[in-house]
Amino acid sequence: MKKAYLFPGQASQFAGMGKDLYESSELARDLFELSNEILGFRISDVMFDGSDEDLKQTEITQPAVFIYSLLKARLLGDAFVPDAVAGHSLGEFTALVAAKAMRFEDGLLLVKERAQAMQMACEMKESTMAAIVGLDDDVIESICAEIDGIVVPANYNCPGQLVIAGEVPAVEIAVERLTEAGARRAIILQVGGAFHSPLMGVAQERLNAAIDQTNLVAPICPIYQNVDAAASTDPDNIKSNLSAQLTSPVRWTATMQHMIADGFDHFTECGGKVLSGFLKRIDRKLETESV
Repeated sequence: MKKAYLFPGQASQFAGMGKDLYESSELARDLFELSNEILGFRISDVMFDGSDEDLKQTEITQPAVFIYSLLKARLLGDAFVPDAVAGHSLGEFTALVAAKAMRFEDGLLLVKERAQAMQMACEMKESTMAAIVGLDDDVIESICAEIDGIVVPANYNCPGQLVIAGEVPAVEIAVERLTEAGARRAIILQVGGAFHSPLMGVAQERLNAAIDQTNLVAPICPIYQNVDAAASTDPDNIKSNLSAQLTSPVRWTATMQHMIADGFDHFTECGGKVLSGFLKRIDRKLETESV
């Protein structure tokens, strides 16, 4: 059996996340207090007692999901023995820390910088994302390419589910045309901006500088990355892909297909259930679990 661990991105947050862990585990308390110190504010208070709206703020969501997902992996103790790791968008940073390619402190500072850079990019130009369900990827790609303005595929989540991103008018037109083309659902999402699109170019420049200054070593196992859906253990290649991630689509379907082709047959999701759901749509025979 080849075992992979998966780490979710934004949208896996929930009110009260981690409170039970803080109250029952010394390891969890130490990690939360260290996080509060690194971030310069008590993110634990927002995670435990904040509203769903509080947790939707990009500058809160990203570090919150990162901390919670990594904690779920660390609480597995000696049972956490990955043959490979992968993370969806933000989750790629969590996966790298879990696989010991980065120190927790460095990973959290990178996530903080990433969240602030993305928030800045969102405020510079009005943009959004939309989930498209029930159309082939090539149909969505073709329709997006025909529309004036910026609208591109952003998240290839699983067969029949793709998220597009771009300028608000272009996304609205795309939703209209994709519905006419037969999409079962085409819904504009309540997000702050067009993640994984060219509109994140300014954020990418800022994040690049932070990535360049971060000490990253070879992980204890391969990481399958979003940009090329391929396995890597080379620190320079990993850094290059991390830098490109903000303006490139998340190739999650291809990533999972490559892992399956490489013999992975057991997947554990740390900190959510969304990725396990995607996997079942890719291959129902796979063994999946969530912690």
